[in-house]
Amino acid sequence: MDEVTEWLLRGDPAIRWQTMRDLTDAGGRAIERERRRVAQEGWGARLLGLQDHDGRWACGIYTPKWTSTTYTLLLLRDLGLEARHPKALRGCRLLIDEGFWQDGGINYYAPKAQRSETCITAMVLGIGCWFGLEDARLDRIAEHLLACQMPDGGWNCRAKPGGGGATHGSFHTTISTLEALLLWGKPAAAAARARAEEFLLVHRLFRSHRTGEVAKPVFKRFYFPPRWHYDVLRGLDYFRAAGAARDRRMEDGIDLVRERRREDGTWNLDHLHPGKVFFQLEQLHRPSRWNTLRALRVLRWWDAGPSRARVQVNR
Repeated sequence: MDEVTEWLLRGDPAIRWQTMRDLTDAGGRAIERERRRVAQEGWGARLLGLQDHDGRWACGIYTPKWTSTTYTLLLLRDLGLEARHPKALRGCRLLIDEGFWQDGGINYYAPKAQRSETCITAMVLGIGCWFGLEDARLDRIAEHLLACQMPDGGWNCRAKPGGGGATHGSFHTTISTLEALLLWGKPAAAAARARAEEFLLVHRLFRSHRTGEVAKPVFKRFYFPPRWHYDVLRGLDYFRAAGAARDRRMEDGIDLVRERRREDGTWNLDHLHPGKVFFQLEQLHRPSRWNTLRALRVLRWWDAGPSRARVQVNR
């Protein structure tokens, strides 16, 4: 076993179980045993211990960022907390009970806002599906997202039903929706996901489809946690998790991942999204286990060739 993998395995249980799954030949029982520790120690246990008596976190549903119920559950999803954890399920029910709107999406700003917010709707769907919430409204939320897809294949929280508002897909909203629909896992989403994947590929993951220039410099930074934000590594990690075939239009992104590798074989934490946090996971501008894990599993998928990867859902 190489030194970088050993370094990853000395990290938090959330890092260890995903490293075992994605970068080693560990058996399924050993991986699941390590995964159960996410709820028992380290970052996952700390977050679960901060839940309020009413099932919320930080007394809020969507705000404050990043300590509210939505963003805490989103982080617990990224950590890989197991499905059907009672505290997570309690929070999931609150997210839907508090926000399910007449248009089928999630609206935490009613009655001031008269439509659901697409990015929030996508995050709630992804959270509910990951944790195995049994609620018929999840299907209605997914159907709402499918109906909100834009002509270019993307999604944008600023687009308005029936026209108006944004006319171009948003990288941020599109990646959140793609991840959510992958976790929803139903055939009805296949065509929409294919169109949205093409949206990212037409943009070569981070470029303007018109000029070829970098759409936004921040897309080239590697963040964790990503919250609602897009970056190249998050986009590539989605394609890996979805078992996508390699596409030459991903090569710019893959080259960027390789270029960002440090001499010691790790990747830095490039940036943190400003906001309230319960605690920091890693140090800014220092070697990041999260980014190293994600970069290595993306490169392993890419270098493996055209064979399809396992689709990773929480079952």
